[in-house]
Amino acid sequence: MHIHILGICGTFMGSLAQLAKALGHRVTGSDTNVYPPMSTQLEQAGIELMQGFAPAHLQPAPDLVVIGNAMSRGNPAVEYVLDNNIPYTSGPQWLRDHVLPGRWVLAVAGTHGKTSTASMLAWILDYAGMAPGYLIGGVTRNFPTSARLGDTPFFVVEADEYDSAFFDKRSKFVHYQPRTLILNNLEFDHADIFPDLAAIQRQFHHLVRTVPGNGLIVAPANDEALQQVLDQGCWTPTQRFGVQDDSGEWVAELLSADGSSFRVLHNGEPAATVHWQQTGHHNVSNGLAAMIAARHVGVTPSITADALAAFEGVKRRMECLADVHGIRVYDDFAHHPTAIKTTLAGLRAKVGGEKIIAIIEPRSNTMRMGVHKDNLGLACTDADAVLWFQPANVDWALDDVVNHSPVPSKLLRDLDELIHCALALAEGPTHMVIMSNGGFGGVHQKLIHQLQVHSL
Repeated sequence: MHIHILGICGTFMGSLAQLAKALGHRVTGSDTNVYPPMSTQLEQAGIELMQGFAPAHLQPAPDLVVIGNAMSRGNPAVEYVLDNNIPYTSGPQWLRDHVLPGRWVLAVAGTHGKTSTASMLAWILDYAGMAPGYLIGGVTRNFPTSARLGDTPFFVVEADEYDSAFFDKRSKFVHYQPRTLILNNLEFDHADIFPDLAAIQRQFHHLVRTVPGNGLIVAPANDEALQQVLDQGCWTPTQRFGVQDDSGEWVAELLSADGSSFRVLHNGEPAATVHWQQTGHHNVSNGLAAMIAARHVGVTPSITADALAAFEGVKRRMECLADVHGIRVYDDFAHHPTAIKTTLAGLRAKVGGEKIIAIIEPRSNTMRMGVHKDNLGLACTDADAVLWFQPANVDWALDDVVNHSPVPSKLLRDLDELIHCALALAEGPTHMVIMSNGGFGGVHQKLIHQLQVHSL
């Protein structure tokens, strides 16, 4: 079968393309944002990529078109599919129909930490010899690709609450029918499609309704928004977890302030001790949730602890790109004030008094709309300085964020000027954290190049 994917370079659709290729299909795709690491993965998999959405890409007609949720009516390729009656489906529905039947699905949902937690869980099962399939919305360093079919019934999926397609406004995750479900956390996000938190909670409850009575739901003990979801009705055993002083059946006690080591207690009794490369309370929480889910399919906490010790992290999640004479440059996918805050707090706990410079492009749909603008400045209190970049397509000006910032901040509208300012701030041991959920104009490599030039 020839499958053409519209919006193929999105993290979800790119992973889907690799699964379709592994099933033996001829896979092509088109997109406007063709850049690494996903474009590299797809090309290495032998998947032909086309720039833009020209109807010519669909001539001769493929057997099936999988339409990404970024596509809308008026898109020339979408209109061509409809006008010519070419069979089409959404990405989540294709996954449900062609990959997940008969599988034990382990799904990871929540506003934050889905990619990291799903990566940890897939790696734990792989380390334990369970050879799972997986689809992760990012590139984990423990696997060569972001998706694979696997050799056993187990399948780990990052379960996103974003809508499925222009013709299916349900959240992606309602298609997956997990037996093991992690609910990491829940906050208001995706303001472009959800009017309020209650609308997101409604979708999460649709997901809860699909988990069988002999399954398991793993949820934090102290997340009010998630508790409200579960209070609407839950027909599945639930195990609760927390970090440090939180309550719950499972608790992680920090052995180091930065979260690089922690002890796991189950009903008050020691279950495992983890020493790993990750930092931050949020990653401790992610690792604990993955441990509980893995236990549900037979992996002991001690084996999970060994697996987490060998977990290498995920690209674009505090990924250290370079260390130029003590100045480190990180790439982070932060898309929400909470993600910015927890990431910077984790780094601060790790580096102590060393300088942290946050370089932030508010690029996610919700941040572009200004929904979280009142919280952005406060999210950066662990940085010594913040450089804010004003993209051309942001619907509001960042001047108020800068003017009311609790730490020294500056607003830039030119990438070259931004790099110049970053260089001027770098002295002694410095950590530059570049935060964006897009390519950010290639600023990462441009900054590293300039650091290298200035160090000669």
